Amino acid sequence: MALRYITAEEAASFVNHGDNIGFSGFTPAGSPKAVPTAIAERAKAEHEKGNSFKIGMFTGASTGDSLDGALARANAIAFRTPYQSNRDLKALLNSGDINYFDMHLSQLAQELRYGFLGKVNIAIIEACDVNERGEIVPTTGVGISPTIARLADKIIVELNHKHTKALRGVHDLYEPKDPPYRREIPIFNVDDRCGTEFIKVDPSKIIGVVETNRPDEVGGFAAVDSITAKIGENVANFLASQIRSGEIPKEFLPIQSGVGNIANAVLASLGTNPDIPPFKMYTEVIQDSVIDLMKNGNVTFASGCSLTISPSVLEEVYNNFDFFRNKFILRPQEISNNPEVIRRLGLITINTALEADVFGNVNSTHVLGKQMMNGLGGSGDFTRNSFFSIFTCPSVAKGGKISAIVPMVSHVDHSEHSVKVIITEQGIADLRGKSPVQRAQTIIENCVHPSYKEMLWDYIKLADKVHTPQTLSACFGMHVQFAKTGDMRETQWADYIG
Repeated sequence: MALRYITAEEAASFVNHGDNIGFSGFTPAGSPKAVPTAIAERAKAEHEKGNSFKIGMFTGASTGDSLDGALARANAIAFRTPYQSNRDLKALLNSGDINYFDMHLSQLAQELRYGFLGKVNIAIIEACDVNERGEIVPTTGVGISPTIARLADKIIVELNHKHTKALRGVHDLYEPKDPPYRREIPIFNVDDRCGTEFIKVDPSKIIGVVETNRPDEVGGFAAVDSITAKIGENVANFLASQIRSGEIPKEFLPIQSGVGNIANAVLASLGTNPDIPPFKMYTEVIQDSVIDLMKNGNVTFASGCSLTISPSVLEEVYNNFDFFRNKFILRPQEISNNPEVIRRLGLITINTALEADVFGNVNSTHVLGKQMMNGLGGSGDFTRNSFFSIFTCPSVAKGGKISAIVPMVSHVDHSEHSVKVIITEQGIADLRGKSPVQRAQTIIENCVHPSYKEMLWDYIKLADKVHTPQTLSACFGMHVQFAKTGDMRETQWADYIG
């Protein structure tokens, strides 16, 4: 059947109050832009008439401002999952005006198939190509696209001419069967393929194609500074030492890296350390620093869920596509983050902590235990199943008024059982094989900023000789002090013990 080309406004007219919408993409890469903006305008118009208009949202991860931002500002979101990073959306979910629930990214697609999260009424998918046979080629981000396309009653395709049709061939799109029929995922090397180059759907479900020419709304990262550079250097030196000791095979192992300024610094340090051999990546997000490492020969192949790179770098990739085509692959997050594959490949995982406690528990998501920052993302998928896991963070924040190392994290995303190594600009805490007391000693001695070392040693001394020297009346004392005065350095343990 012939494809029907429509405007974004016509596409938005198919969306009704109470619908659950699945969106393509992973980060702003591959996220729809025109149709969500039109849905937001429709919501505003309905609200002005006194009508209710809110939708449920399933996304791969964070999106661009034309999606999360526009819909949040239009008060058009009833609930949202999983990861997010938009300022306007974040304000609404932290005020309780949007029901937001955080999830491990690897689990979202299968929980949609299981029916745990409700029906998917419409899937909106950005594509670089689509045809009358129902073959949809995603752009730079995959996310949950194959699953929402199959489950949705209707599909709207944003055909974005900003992206080359030459992307056909770089995707590996695979959905596991559900239990009790599930089999092993046949990925045994980072560059193995197990799926198709396109999403295949019933053509009759495609109710319209909206043509656009809009770039991904990928923002830049701050330049590497002395703190992030030192963290990166510490990570690279630690991994080099593990190769020398034989704890990491001399061939090295694939790397997973989170997103952001510290991740960029870490990857840059891996690329310049002479003791780190060229390596492959099995990760979520392929970012600018990975492209640089590909050009230099340090990264030989990268498997990810999205190509989240700045517009100028994406243009460079497209202009030199013959060079890059065989150096990366884009998969659904159910595969890029799959615990089975992660454990089989033996990934070294490197993610960022918001705070860690002296026993090795990590908080990735909540400020003072109650305000959502961005979300868990895929860090848990990788951490729990890694060869070994590394968490990085600066030792202090807010000019030294906050210590990133505290007696007890205000929210636990990764327990001490999963966190193997913590690295700050101060140093390295290898927690493998250590008791709680030994972990506390290692973290305080190696990772804590000098202005907080004595305070945390004094905290450990508050407890009697026990397995885990925790004092419940004082364990959140540093958090409480910051809430009161804006400076953790003013904490006095005597104020919290009776």
